[in-house]
Amino acid sequence: MRISELLRMVFINIMSNKSKCALTSLGIVVGSATIVLVIGIGQGGKLDVAEQFKNLNAGAVEVSVGQSADTMMENMMGGAPFGGMPNGSQNRPGGQGSPSGMGSQRQSSGGQSRGGRSGGMGFQGGRSSAVKLTEDDVSDIISVVPNIESISIVADGTAAVDGGELEEETEFTVAGVMSDYCDITNLSVQYGSFFTEDDDLDRSKVCVLGYKTAQNIFGAAYLAVGEFISVEGKNYEVIGVLSSMGSVLSGISPDEAVYIPYSTAAKYIFGSNISPKITAVAGDVSYVEDVVADIQTVLTQNYPNAVFTVTDAGSEMQAAQRSADTLQTLLIAVASIVFIVGGIGIMNVLFVTVKERTAEIGLLKALGSKRTVILMEFLLEAAMIALFGGVIGVGAGYALIPVVELTGTRVVAVSAAGILSLGFALITGTVFGFYPAYKASRLTPIEALNEN
Repeated sequence: MRISELLRMVFINIMSNKSKCALTSLGIVVGSATIVLVIGIGQGGKLDVAEQFKNLNAGAVEVSVGQSADTMMENMMGGAPFGGMPNGSQNRPGGQGSPSGMGSQRQSSGGQSRGGRSGGMGFQGGRSSAVKLTEDDVSDIISVVPNIESISIVADGTAAVDGGELEEETEFTVAGVMSDYCDITNLSVQYGSFFTEDDDLDRSKVCVLGYKTAQNIFGAAYLAVGEFISVEGKNYEVIGVLSSMGSVLSGISPDEAVYIPYSTAAKYIFGSNISPKITAVAGDVSYVEDVVADIQTVLTQNYPNAVFTVTDAGSEMQAAQRSADTLQTLLIAVASIVFIVGGIGIMNVLFVTVKERTAEIGLLKALGSKRTVILMEFLLEAAMIALFGGVIGVGAGYALIPVVELTGTRVVAVSAAGILSLGFALITGTVFGFYPAYKASRLTPIEALNEN
């Protein structure tokens, strides 16, 4: 029997049982649609991870400080004062353990001025820790730790901002950073410029706005440069506006932040409530582990009783990526179960079909059709039913993408997902249709005609 005749018979049999074929393929439809959505959600998750970390250098290392053992004990005893020491410089062990003997020569810099304003009114930094990272720690790390390309200290919180088109004071994220912060985080300035090292040394009242912040305050980002805003009651000149980034860096959204020189923020905004972090960039990704270990050593020597958390962007990116991959794998496993259920449905229906069509099978055998012809006929029927369900399912999957996005989940339409779904459908139909087809091909003409 020619293949064209075989396909014609398969088509006639399917069309004569439209409702049965439609119900049989329902599981395949659901499975195919699920595969399309699952892969789309997985790709969306990966893009979210990529965008979240797109401005972080893979060699970036972030250091934050927790409560020291002494502070935790004092808090448990109820004797820990709020605020502690402004910058932690008085908490150092008088030069012992400081790298290269630097601690014995270092003055308690900034201890008076940075605590001058008892934590800006709008700053919500929570309870102050007795140990605080300082610019002196940055100097220690630079002088002792090799393979560091750049390093900066950062402090952030919320503060009351007024000016421009704002009708009243509004809370914005305010970040005190050093002049090289843009290089470390790959931020770019769209209008104006970023502040300089001199601005930080002079505690200049200048600021750089995130793109959305500039729009919210002045109506348009390009109008912000040269204007003034009030932050916690003090006027700051806007000297730059960042390009729109659409990402989050160390818990800060650059688009929605106000950046000011670190020394200015320490004195006028955060005061004794400041809780800074140190961000460093290794000269090469292969040096990250050594840099992390060396930084921990330096800070442990400076603050023997403190607890530090040192994380690197590469590990965070890998962890986030692994989470996205794991989620996608789990969802694909669920979709595979749906396919299996659909394949079992096809197998059951084909068993019934074989029983109903024993006369046809007997007649074909009597006319000289070989077992392979009967096997191919039923296998093609199973594959066609599965393919039909796959096509409908793929179409339904792509159609449902806008609906899923309404829930806030990012879904990316991937053409490969449709191809994979159709492949799964064909494989499922073929695998689960083989045994009924094999049973049909093994019937003898006399046995088949007698059963009828």
